[in-house]
Amino acid sequence: MSTTAQEGNMVTVHYTGTLNDGNTFDSSEGRDPLQFQIGNGQVIPGFENGIIGMSEGEVKTIHLASDQAYGEVNPEALQEVPKSRFPDDFAPVIGETVSGQTGDGRGFQAKIISEQDDSLTLDFNHPLAGQDLTFKVELVSVA
Repeated sequence: MSTTAQEGNMVTVHYTGTLNDGNTFDSSEGRDPLQFQIGNGQVIPGFENGIIGMSEGEVKTIHLASDQAYGEVNPEALQEVPKSRFPDDFAPVIGETVSGQTGDGRGFQAKIISEQDDSLTLDFNHPLAGQDLTFKVELVSVA
């Protein structure tokens, strides 16, 4: 008898995540499968909800609207940052990602959107914010 995934279970899954244009943004292919406990918030809500009710060995496609994935793009996450906050030898490139630490020591990543004379506009949204996602998932095990 196969076991069905429920809230509180530790599950192991293989997955491939694609965007609407068919491009893969993440996959466990060639790596160890992903393991997480349902209900702990370790993965995005829609992914977790899609696993609930699956049986061991089952393969399923889960379609997630952006609000069940990484959320909508938040305009408040676009911020102008003085160039003085960057090293003197920093050469900004529009579209590239920069990383750093907040004043309280938390790490962050942001994409450079535009450059002004003495500042850069950075996008602190998750890179997949505003994107609908599709996951092909195989439930390897339930514990």
